[in-house]
Amino acid sequence: MCDTQVLVTDEAVWFAKNSDREPSEPQPVLRYSAVHDDRQKLVRVSHIEIEQVPDRLATILSQPVWCWGAEMGVNEAGVAIGNEAIFSKRASLHPGLLGMDLVRLGLERAATADAAIEVMTTLLERYGQGGAAGYKDQSFCYDSSFIVADAAGAWVLETAGRSWVARRVRGHAAISNALSIGADYERCSADLSAGRADFAAQFDTRLMPWFARSSSRRRLSMQCLSAQESPSMARFARHLRTHRHADRTLEHGSNADLCMHSAGLVRRHQTTGSLIAKLGAKGAQQWLTGTSAPCLSIFRPVTFDGEWSVLTDPDRRIEAPLWRRHEWLHRWALGDLRLRERLQVTRDEVEARMFVASADGSSAGLQQADRLAAAWHKVLWESLSTLPAPKLSRHWRRIAARDGIDPTRAAGAATKLLAEPTIRERGA
Repeated sequence: MCDTQVLVTDEAVWFAKNSDREPSEPQPVLRYSAVHDDRQKLVRVSHIEIEQVPDRLATILSQPVWCWGAEMGVNEAGVAIGNEAIFSKRASLHPGLLGMDLVRLGLERAATADAAIEVMTTLLERYGQGGAAGYKDQSFCYDSSFIVADAAGAWVLETAGRSWVARRVRGHAAISNALSIGADYERCSADLSAGRADFAAQFDTRLMPWFARSSSRRRLSMQCLSAQESPSMARFARHLRTHRHADRTLEHGSNADLCMHSAGLVRRHQTTGSLIAKLGAKGAQQWLTGTSAPCLSIFRPVTFDGEWSVLTDPDRRIEAPLWRRHEWLHRWALGDLRLRERLQVTRDEVEARMFVASADGSSAGLQQADRLAAAWHKVLWESLSTLPAPKLSRHWRRIAARDGIDPTRAAGAATKLLAEPTIRERGA
């Protein structure tokens, strides 16, 4: 389950996404350099090989550890793309491109949103989509929808097998886990050109979108977007942290929450990474959590050069050190109300300082914001060694025991982990 939003203003295009995946699935943030004159003919994506291109743009990706593709990302030209699982009538386990592969391919190969639509749909029609799309759950498969944006505007692209439709965004748009384009598309695959059918009615299913509360989450996103009179990083951060019922505890939340918390069979997934991007004429600004649960995380800036605390070295992709380290803090906070309140209050104070420091978009301001985020995280992390074990729900105790990230049994483990230099925050 996921939610992706875009807001088009005269000043800039704002893009935001919560990526909801299995709670055990790390989703580190990686930066890949531009490539020129590559002689490699083929590239192995998640399940198949496709033709490679010699020149590729630099990208910043929020990437599940097992997958070649990405849930969301931005490229050096200022294009942002995020995808949603769509449980269409054509979803298949037969190997093809994953929606996450198409996100990365669009970002690597296109310098504008229009060009990314062309790249993605051409590859979709040629190779099809399909294959296992889960981490532990290898029976999980889906088709995808996307928001593709740049400083000039944005598109919603929705698919069912090799068929697709696209509609330009006017004002704002949001997508969740159901098709949203009917007969009001502006571009489409060749098989649909003979007649203007209702794409959503023809290809969407009912059961999974109903369980996922897709329509409710999309309505909530649209309400938040329509109320954004003066958009900012801070406002989008609050938006991505939205719970439909703020007075409920996290484990009693709902599939209608934008900030999702795993709680059992009906709500198996949770938000494992978040992104906010401001796409302007002078370039893009991107902030990511690189960690689970935006309501229990801090957004961190990142650019296409320099060192940033949100980034994971590609050589340590499988380790995903920041994501795994934060899981101790995240899971501890799920079962410790005082820690959760302290985390959220201090995070809001620090983030406010970060957004002020980086308001001019200068490298110095962004670096200062990054140091503030790293220091906040380090202080919260170090406090774990002084706290009693939290009281997790049965659901989270099972996950924690399986993952080896179990604060209910290992309150003293934080002390040992703090001694490891590999888990210390950069610059803190």
